[in-house]
Amino acid sequence: MDLVVVVDILLVVLLLGTITVYLSSLAGRIDRLHRKIETAHAALDAQLLRRVVAAQDLASAGFMDPASALVLSSAAQSALVADEEDDAQRSLAESELTRTLGAVLATREDADELVADAGPDAAVAGQLLDELAVACRRVELARRFHNDVVRSCVALRRRRLARWFRLAGHTPMPGPIDFDDTPPPGLAGR
Repeated sequence: MDLVVVVDILLVVLLLGTITVYLSSLAGRIDRLHRKIETAHAALDAQLLRRVVAAQDLASAGFMDPASALVLSSAAQSALVADEEDDAQRSLAESELTRTLGAVLATREDADELVADAGPDAAVAGQLLDELAVACRRVELARRFHNDVVRSCVALRRRRLARWFRLAGHTPMPGPIDFDDTPPPGLAGR
């Protein structure tokens, strides 16, 4: 064989090997991001459940006026039973819980009044409010982290090579989770 032909064959093999390694690493990154999305989604579910439980605990503790407790309990129950598979229904229920928390604890004075009205159980009321504040902040962070990972994955999957070579396989395109998760103003500073 001619030396030029051998060198050309080696260059083609080297080029094909480089392309294969690059595509393989890109597919691996996409797969890792999909696993990270699943983990972030599970973490968000856990934080949402924690927030619902904290809201239910506060509503059933007897420190709130009955109307507020009933409205908060109803919103928490709706968020708890919302279908995890139906993103629109779940987002609506979680946003409603956030709005209800914001209405019940609209100002810092509302939270302070709730603790003051608890009398000898003020420490318990304060602890329930602290748990709710932590749960609300964690929901906010978990949703933000989930959506950041989704954004990264979508950007990677929209690359030309990823689309041309179907590096994501048949995995559906992930989407962000959008609902109002603003912590109630009355819990600021807790």
